[in-house]
Amino acid sequence: MILTDRDIRDALAEGQLTIVPPPPPEAYAPNGVDLTLDARMTLYRAPGTGEDPVIDPAGPGYSFREAIRTMADDIEIGAEGFVLDPGRLVLGWTIEKVDLKPNVRLAARVEGKSSLARIGLIVHLTAPTIHAGSTGRIQLEIINLGPRPIRLRAGMKVCQLILEQTLGVPESGYRGQFAGQRAAE
Repeated sequence: MILTDRDIRDALAEGQLTIVPPPPPEAYAPNGVDLTLDARMTLYRAPGTGEDPVIDPAGPGYSFREAIRTMADDIEIGAEGFVLDPGRLVLGWTIEKVDLKPNVRLAARVEGKSSLARIGLIVHLTAPTIHAGSTGRIQLEIINLGPRPIRLRAGMKVCQLILEQTLGVPESGYRGQFAGQRAAE
């Protein structure tokens, strides 16, 4: 069951869910709440001379964090914004920290905004699920699939959080490799 704007406000008021900073009234849609883009982003770079360009996520000793560290750099979006060229992938973050308490039967999905999708901006490739018990800022896989460059600005509405009630309470909250993930500091 998807929560309505009223249900989301109730969950926030009852402490079942925390969003910091709290969403302003205009952030609510009938079935979700808008989240905004943080100023910090991670940009992928081309492989260096002599560097093996192949990523082997099933290979021995593979570490997602190490792979990103060796092939990407963190930047701050300045006042002029960041121009995302067609076909380019960057990692972004929400400004908002979302805390889904594991014992309250809530999980969420992060979804793109239709106004951005219609110009080609995608905010998640295959990872929309925010598991029960997740806490922290939400990392976004942002790609421009449109025909023209798109200017990203810190603080812009970039995605929607869709909250769903689970059928039961999980045995434990989310403890995967992205548990408690933080934006680059």
